[in-house]
Amino acid sequence: MSCNPSQPLVADAANIDVWLAYYRDISDAQLHAEYRSLLTEEERGKEFRFYFPDDQRRYLVTRAMVRTVLSRYLDVAPTDWRFANNRYGRPAISNLSSEECGLCFNVSHTKGLIALGVTHRRELGVDVENVRTREVSIEIADRFFARPEVDELAAIPRERQQDRFFEYWTFKESYIKARGMGLSIPLGQFSFHYPHERAVNIAIDPQLGDDATRWGFWQYRPTTEYLLAVCAERLADNVPSVTIRSTVPLVTEEVLQSELLKTSEQAG
Repeated sequence: MSCNPSQPLVADAANIDVWLAYYRDISDAQLHAEYRSLLTEEERGKEFRFYFPDDQRRYLVTRAMVRTVLSRYLDVAPTDWRFANNRYGRPAISNLSSEECGLCFNVSHTKGLIALGVTHRRELGVDVENVRTREVSIEIADRFFARPEVDELAAIPRERQQDRFFEYWTFKESYIKARGMGLSIPLGQFSFHYPHERAVNIAIDPQLGDDATRWGFWQYRPTTEYLLAVCAERLADNVPSVTIRSTVPLVTEEVLQSELLKTSEQAG
């Protein structure tokens, strides 16, 4: 379903929007120039520090995407947003207080795809992975995952291990990003469990000082190539709805019907 990019969107605690941009399809040079015009001088200077053209385009589209998408929720020009990183490198809006805007966003990217999650006054983390072009050694799980996850991986058929690895990986990345602490959180100190193939639960070591009931999870497959995980803070009894949208910044946007693979929530 196509949408009108000029019509403002409402950001509230009942909604999580995940925006997808297939940046390799955004090749128009004039449009790239428009994207650069939205950026700060410092941001423009970073684009060509990337050696490979694919990385340059991903960076440019990401920066334009964040600015244009946030402006869909608040009456702020895309050029006027300012950002700062926390001590763990996570970016946040710096020129408006949380009381003024309340927006929380998180960005992830993989080869060919950028994902941007947006919600209101709840912590949020997203992770997307290209499961077709990125092969991993299951030995990575032996080194970094929790023992129940390692044992479960070893017990399933080899042809399923890559997909299962990325199921764990995207959930783990979404959680540590929602916490705002990145890989400073040891991946082996929390684990994911699947009561059945459509459900997921998290268990957290007490050393991390967190409560497993604080978080909700969703996992999607936007296309056969990609796996997407969302972690969001639970607020009272509110189960948010998750909407997946695609965008070409400044040009088009569309609500997608993406397959929900797993969730910890009973609704939404």
